[in-house]
Amino acid sequence: MSFEQIAWLPLCAGVTAVGLVMSFMAFRRRGAASGMRVAAWALLPVAAYLTGALQALWTVGATLVGFVTGLVLNPLVWAGIAVTGLSVVLFLVSGVLRGRTLSRGRTKGEEPAARTQPVTGRGATPAVGRSKPAQAPGAAGKRASDDDFSDVEDILKRHGIS
Repeated sequence: MSFEQIAWLPLCAGVTAVGLVMSFMAFRRRGAASGMRVAAWALLPVAAYLTGALQALWTVGATLVGFVTGLVLNPLVWAGIAVTGLSVVLFLVSGVLRGRTLSRGRTKGEEPAARTQPVTGRGATPAVGRSKPAQAPGAAGKRASDDDFSDVEDILKRHGIS
């Protein structure tokens, strides 16, 4: 049913009239504040009709109903919702696994990778003592695996483990 097919003025005037009668009853039973509040609510249908907001509300409502019925009755949309749910579950599980990995690294005495790299950027100073030590001139003939062990030895010395 389109907006133009409904007689909106009599409908809005009737709702407002019923609301004003209820406002008078509320005024008599519960006081002025209650009566004025019901009267304020009762005047809204006529105000919506006179300002043209009623047609906008009708359009929004019809669009919303069309969206919901299209959502409920369309299997393609439900497939999209299932994929979204899977994405959320994967995101949450990866966060839990990452937290376990970080906490396991802390219990073994290792530092997280973010702390061992120098901090650079605006307003930040590089971390002191975190860079690789300079190699001695005779160390050029050493293997790369020896250099990896020297880094581990430096980390152990910094933590007082020898």
